[in-house]
Amino acid sequence: MGESQFIKSSMPTNLLTIRNGEGKTSMEVFEETHEGIIKDGVQWLNSTSQSCSVIAALIASVAYASAATVPGGDNQNNGIPILKGDPSFDTFINASLVALCFSVTSLTMFLSILTANSTIHDFLHNLPTKLLLGLTTLFISIGAMLVSFCAGHFFNSGDRNRNTGSSVFAIICLPVSAYALTQFRLLISLVNAPF
Repeated sequence: MGESQFIKSSMPTNLLTIRNGEGKTSMEVFEETHEGIIKDGVQWLNSTSQSCSVIAALIASVAYASAATVPGGDNQNNGIPILKGDPSFDTFINASLVALCFSVTSLTMFLSILTANSTIHDFLHNLPTKLLLGLTTLFISIGAMLVSFCAGHFFNSGDRNRNTGSSVFAIICLPVSAYALTQFRLLISLVNAPF
């Protein structure tokens, strides 16, 4: 339970509507005294949403390009991909589709945060939920993009270089893992938040 929710639940309900000597309710006083915190929160939320939107848009464009371009080409007679049925190819196609869908969902969540009317009431439920959904779908799309890349590398390289592939994939995952670790604490705190 959040601090303001705890205070509201511990007070008699008639006290929430009573006005002080200046004619203000307790919520109006709270909003006035916390105006600076709200502005800082809006600024932080906007900058976080902007940077995550860029990442989501990049993943969406890469996922779209890889899903739209069929590796190995199509059969000229029936239009079915030549590599269809190969487990690496099927994994590649499915992971590309998952990355595309989740990155577009993430981008939508972050753009809705950027265009939201950021009032104190939005900070209680609406914006944290959108941020949680945006980060979760962003992490899923990053993971799916990595799976797609690895599967694409496997069916392109065939049996050669399969032993060295694991070390190359580990090195490629380092920058993505570094980004994920910086944002993962935020995701965990949002999951545990009482909104």
